[in-house]
Amino acid sequence: MNTVRTRFAPSPTGFLHIGGLRTALFAFLFARHNRGKFILRIEDTDRTRYIEEALDDIIESLKWIGINWDEGPDIGGPFAPYKQSERKSIYSEYAHKLIELGNAYKCFCSQERLEKLREEQKKRGIKIGYDRHCRNLSKKEIQKKENQGIPYVIRLKAPLKGETIFNDSIRGEITVQNQMLDDLVLLKSDGYPTYHLANVVDDHLMKITHVIRGEEWISSTPKHILIYNAFNWDCPEFAHVPVILAPGGGKLSKRHGATTVKEFREKGYLSEALLNFIALLGWSYNDKTDILDMKTLIENFTLERINKSSAVFSYEKLDWYNGIYIRKKTHSELFELIKPFIIKSQLLNEEEIEKNRDYILKIIPLIQERLKYLSDVREWMWFFFDKHFKIKDTKYLIPKGLTKEETIDLFKKVKERISSLEEFTSTQIENALRDLIKELELKPKQFFLPLRVAVTGTRVSPGLFETMEVLGKERIIERLNRAILLL
Repeated sequence: MNTVRTRFAPSPTGFLHIGGLRTALFAFLFARHNRGKFILRIEDTDRTRYIEEALDDIIESLKWIGINWDEGPDIGGPFAPYKQSERKSIYSEYAHKLIELGNAYKCFCSQERLEKLREEQKKRGIKIGYDRHCRNLSKKEIQKKENQGIPYVIRLKAPLKGETIFNDSIRGEITVQNQMLDDLVLLKSDGYPTYHLANVVDDHLMKITHVIRGEEWISSTPKHILIYNAFNWDCPEFAHVPVILAPGGGKLSKRHGATTVKEFREKGYLSEALLNFIALLGWSYNDKTDILDMKTLIENFTLERINKSSAVFSYEKLDWYNGIYIRKKTHSELFELIKPFIIKSQLLNEEEIEKNRDYILKIIPLIQERLKYLSDVREWMWFFFDKHFKIKDTKYLIPKGLTKEETIDLFKKVKERISSLEEFTSTQIENALRDLIKELELKPKQFFLPLRVAVTGTRVSPGLFETMEVLGKERIIERLNRAILLL
C-alpha cells in the first residue's frame, strides 16, 4: 500500500479562516493517523489578490495550533518548490503536453468576444459557458494566429458525452454529466495556470493520495478528474468536508465574531481550546468525551466519523473550552501565556513583568477561575499595580445607612485592626474584619462594599481577603488613607 500523503493548499489572499484551519487539521490528522506525510503547499498564482502577510499568518497559525508538516515552502522537500508561483514553467510544460496528447487546445478568443458570448447566452436563457469556438481550428489556422501575435489560453478538451463518476469518502458516489462541463481554461495568456491545472499537476507530482478539502470544491472535482484522465493519471481519493455554519445558520462572518485564527489568538483563546473545539466541529470521537488533545485525536481520527451535514459554530462552546484549558494551566504556564496580554494592555512593560514575576504569580490564583479569555487580564489585574490604581466607583465609598464621617471612621478602624495583625494572611484578615463588623453592628454589605472599593477601586474584584493579602499591609493602609482623603 502506498504511503498516505495529504496536503493543505491555501491561497494567501487573507488571514487563515477558521474553516481553513479545520480542513488543514483533518488532513493533518488523517496523515498522522495513517503514519503518512502531510504537505503544506501555497497556491499563490492569483497575484492580484496575493498578500505577503497572509502567507506568514498561515504558517504561524498552523504552527500555533500544533500542526506541523513534513514538506513545505519553509522546509523544502523532495518535490520542491512548494509555492505555485515558483512552479510556473512546470504548469506550462504540462499544459502543452496535453495539446500534444490531443486533449487540450489553444484558444485565441478575445475577452471582448467572450463577454459578448456571455451576454447573448444570458438573453437566450441558455447555459453560460464557452462555445468551443477554437476547439477544432486547423494547424494552419493556429499557425496563422500565432504568427499574428494573437494571445491565447490553453483549454481542456472536455468529453462531449458520457458522465464522470467519483466516490467521495464522506458523501459516497457523485455523478456528473459531461455535457454540463466546460472546456475549462488550464493556462492563461500570461503564462500562469488556473487553479484547476496547478492543483491537479501538483497533487500528481507530489504523490498526494487523499485530497481532503471543503465542500465548495465538489463542483470542481469532476473537472479535476477530467484533467487526471487527460494525462492518463490515477486520481487520488477525495473527501469534501461540510462547511461551518454561523449560529442560526448561514455563512460565518465577522458580524458573528472572530473568524480568523489571528483574531481568536489576539482575543486570548488558547491553542489547545481552539484545537479541541475545531476538531469536534463535524467530527465525533464518541458521545461522552469532550476534552481531546492532539495525541488522542491522531490516534482516533478517521474520515468515516466526519459528519455529512454542516456543523454550527458556537462561540459559547468555544468559550467553555477556553475556560477549561485556562483552569488546567499551572500558575507558571499561565504567567507565560498572559505576559503578552499584560504588555499589550499596557499594565506593565516586559522589564516590569520580570521584576514583578513573584507578585504576578501570587495574583494568578485569584484571577485564573475568572478569566474567560487571556485578554481579560487587564479587567482583573489593573488595580494590583499602583501606577494604574484609582478609585473608579467613588459613589460606592459611602454605603447606605452611613454618613461620610461614619465611613471615614470605619476606614480608620479597619486601618487600626489590620495594622495590629502579625500575620497578614487572608484567614487572619477575614477573622479580624468580621470581628470588627460585629463590634460596629454593621451589615456585611455596609462594611465590605466600601472597603472593597477603597482597596481595589471597583466593586468587582477577586475575593476581598485574598486580594488584600496579595496587595500587602502597607499598600492596603496607603489606599485606605487615599480613600479617607478623597472623602
